[in-house]
Amino acid sequence: MGQIIDGKALSLQVKDEVKAEVPALEEKYGRKPCLVVIIVGENPASQVYVRNKVKAAEYTGMESRLIELAESISEEALLGIIRDLNDDDSVDGILVQLPLPSHIDEEKVIDTIAREKDVDGFHPGNVAGLWLGKDCIVPCTPDGIMRLIDSTGIQLKGKNAVVVGRSNIVGKPVAKLLLDRHATVTIAHSRTADLGAVCRTADVLVVAVGKAGLVTGDMIKPGAVVIDVGMNRNQEGKLCGDVDFPSAAEVASYITPVPGGVGPMTIAMLMKNTIRCFLSRNKE
Repeated sequence: MGQIIDGKALSLQVKDEVKAEVPALEEKYGRKPCLVVIIVGENPASQVYVRNKVKAAEYTGMESRLIELAESISEEALLGIIRDLNDDDSVDGILVQLPLPSHIDEEKVIDTIAREKDVDGFHPGNVAGLWLGKDCIVPCTPDGIMRLIDSTGIQLKGKNAVVVGRSNIVGKPVAKLLLDRHATVTIAHSRTADLGAVCRTADVLVVAVGKAGLVTGDMIKPGAVVIDVGMNRNQEGKLCGDVDFPSAAEVASYITPVPGGVGPMTIAMLMKNTIRCFLSRNKE
């Protein structure tokens, strides 16, 4: 039976690291790091995510502001709010909760957030920095995944890593982070021919497709580390991942649960990114 990687415990450890940094930063720079979270509309899932982000910021002791906007807000009005926050020296991180209403161009919103305040790591300048190996803000979920992998003690150098999923938010950036750690990386997806054969080559398997139970135990190399990024609901309405946990846990050496694995780490790394933005903006 594989050992469960406790994302809740690890995320608390990360938040405690941030909590310990905040007083020292306030003493040195005369103010605390500040995160602003913007939510547009009343998407129930988004409301939960935003509440958890604000709660995490409060836990660490940093400043946080929540801006709640009506779903009917115009794109230009939203962009104006973002530009004002870009110009506000008391703000270090800006996060606009996705998805946005259909009349607002998400790409335009992401492009408008100042690169140095982009705590999500989605700005084209940060994406380019990641792929070019330059200083950048790394997206929260991939960064959290790397922390989860590191907690197992596995040495990535020379290992085979398979990433199932090719999104700009998770699949592609986590593949690059694994490459940076000298793993040999394969990117697969839901249309990969004989996905099972590809997955069975993995010493480290990261699954981020959004399809419940896509990867089963017979598709996993014995002893592999399995990171399940999926967040789905099964036929009974219960949260589940992209990996069939019962069968996979019989084969893997380490495995993340859903919920309680990657999800908490995403929010914890958001706190880390806010600190990074603060320090980057206060370089002496």
